[in-house]
Amino acid sequence: MKPATIFDFNGVLVDDEEIHLQTFRDVLGPMGIEISSESYWNTYIGFDDVGGFEAMLRDAGRQPTRAEIDELVELKKPHYLRRANQELKTFPGAAALIRHRASLGPVVVCSGALRDEVELGLKVLGVRDLVDAIFAAEDTTVSKPDPEGYLKSIEFLRTKVGDDAQRALVIEDSVAGIHAAKAAGLPCIAVEHSYPREKLVAAGADQVVKVIAAIDADVVDSVVG
Repeated sequence: MKPATIFDFNGVLVDDEEIHLQTFRDVLGPMGIEISSESYWNTYIGFDDVGGFEAMLRDAGRQPTRAEIDELVELKKPHYLRRANQELKTFPGAAALIRHRASLGPVVVCSGALRDEVELGLKVLGVRDLVDAIFAAEDTTVSKPDPEGYLKSIEFLRTKVGDDAQRALVIEDSVAGIHAAKAAGLPCIAVEHSYPREKLVAAGADQVVKVIAAIDADVVDSVVG
């Protein structure tokens, strides 16, 4: 049986990290906190909204409560959806790969993004009906590099493919995501959409390709056989 596939979302299927940066700025700017492009790409890109706001505020010398973080996450939602509805970009080849993998087995999205964001992206890609389950930020208590989201994905996939769920192929773009996938015991192909090859290899990716459109049968077979 061909393995199931678990796709990360931001930086793998949709090119929206710049939107996230701008929406963090939308929320934090009025609080007097500036987030540089360099700090976002070097430090915060692997976080979900909860982890991102917590890290950004602590780095700014604040000690936020969870209630304050949750309020900021809620404030960010409409900013993201407004910007994404106007300018969301997807990666060439992403929709085609989802369609191909869905023809072979179940497909799951496991992401630190909020569910509404994932739903919008899959709608733009035209593949929502091909995705069997979404595990988004609301479904986990901690973000990547913790493997919770991937462990939940495996649990779901066991209902579809039994023990083959542990062979599910992960497509990731971030160091934190690779760490999470490998901590869950899953094979992982990484794309150089967000990080250079050397960092992805050092994080433990089983295979690295330049772009998602480069993932073909040979690349997959080199990882899962």
